Amino acid sequence: MKINIPNILTITRILLVPLFIIFLIRDLYVSALIVFVCAGLSDGLDGFIARYFNQRTELGAYLDPIADKLLIISAYASLAVIKIIPGWLAVIVITRDVLILLGIAIFSLTDITIEIKPSLVSKCTTFAQLGTVVFILFNPTISDAVTIKHYIYWLTAGLSIISGFHYIYKGMNLLQESSIEN
Repeated sequence: MKINIPNILTITRILLVPLFIIFLIRDLYVSALIVFVCAGLSDGLDGFIARYFNQRTELGAYLDPIADKLLIISAYASLAVIKIIPGWLAVIVITRDVLILLGIAIFSLTDITIEIKPSLVSKCTTFAQLGTVVFILFNPTISDAVTIKHYIYWLTAGLSIISGFHYIYKGMNLLQESSIEN
């Protein structure tokens, strides 16, 4: 098992999740925002270093999506529990991520090799999900921006649903192709 800078950044991102949650539940939104942004930047940085300096590892291929999902799921669950975002939005976002992780687990258990490569809709979904958290943490009690918040919520929910169905469609096709080959 090879530990390198991208893997260290990914592990650091995982370790930032509890700190992020602690800041949220203590109403330290600026601190939570800083931790969330640092975690997001570390995600971009570890990917850049891994690609640019050819430091991709099997460990990183598994840890990176887990770290991403852990951060998003923790953010949405925590924000919903403390009633800063609507619960329905958290359910949609978390369900999509759980379905993706479940799909990856099914492929691993069935020895089906897949290339984990996010689609355009998935990238837009991730951007919307991260952007929603950042927007909300800037001022979680924004009352003047109720309309903006609702548009952001619906955009994030819509993209999450579309992306989730896209992954289900791709996964079902891969399973179908695999059963035909065997």
